[in-house]
Amino acid sequence: MRELKIFSGRANPQLAQDICAFLHLDLGSITLNKFPDGENNCKVEDDVRGRDVYLIQPTCPPVNDNLMELLIMIDSCKRASAARITAVMPYYGYARQDRKDEGRTPITAKLVANVITRAGADRVLAMDLHAPQIQGFFDVPVDHLYAAPVFTTHFQSLMFDPAEIVVVSPDEGSIKRAIGHAKRLGGKIAIIDKQRDSALKTQQKHIIGGPVDGKICLMFDDMISTAGSICGAAQLVHKAGAKEIHLAATHGVLCENAIENLRSAPINSLVITDTIPLTLEKRLETIKVLTVAPLLAEAIRRIHSNKSISQMFTS
Repeated sequence: MRELKIFSGRANPQLAQDICAFLHLDLGSITLNKFPDGENNCKVEDDVRGRDVYLIQPTCPPVNDNLMELLIMIDSCKRASAARITAVMPYYGYARQDRKDEGRTPITAKLVANVITRAGADRVLAMDLHAPQIQGFFDVPVDHLYAAPVFTTHFQSLMFDPAEIVVVSPDEGSIKRAIGHAKRLGGKIAIIDKQRDSALKTQQKHIIGGPVDGKICLMFDDMISTAGSICGAAQLVHKAGAKEIHLAATHGVLCENAIENLRSAPINSLVITDTIPLTLEKRLETIKVLTVAPLLAEAIRRIHSNKSISQMFTS
């Protein structure tokens, strides 16, 4: 592992430290700051010539600052003659802009992929992309990880009776995810019929499947942004008689009035991962943070050793 070097941007340095701890490596030394006019500056303090370099930087809010910092780190390592550069993006910003849903709009997820590739990344490591087709937006290999094993371990530790579990898909797009969790945890499936009124407003109309009356409802999603949709789904199953409601999402973006929505929602718990750091002002008693550092560390070890990533998710 001596040819492996890991560096962190400023988006989530704690996650990078945890990854290095699992790999028994020291985090690489890099200086990141801003010039007085706001331009980013970067200097890689360690020798990376001929090394296999991994840059850990989720492009979470502030998205543009973190994305630009990642690009500058890639360019710095490229110009320092690194043998291979892997952009480790536990959270991929702009992922929801993955298609043209009306005229004269961009596909920004593809634009970001182009820019990262053009900057000099040889490989990308991401987790629970909002749209799986984003892997095809890159012209370099993409390794796609899933936080599902982390959630499975957590909910199995709660010792719920499978006969009482209903895995609720918060919308039609999450059905496949819900089915996967139901296979691992047991229980039945229910689907929320969500109708979008605008880009920022949705309504939850009906529950398909179930029933949820007197049941423990588990809802899984890839991310929680303003929490409007998933809290609306929680309200719907609560009115339908759910005994307990537990939410889980890989990426806790938690922007705008998300905390207020979650505080007033009829939920027993929300489980997120540390792909995005949870600031103090966003901490609630109902929120539990699980780490994905072991998953990312094992993926980095396997990539460096040219071993299979898919075997991590086969049981």
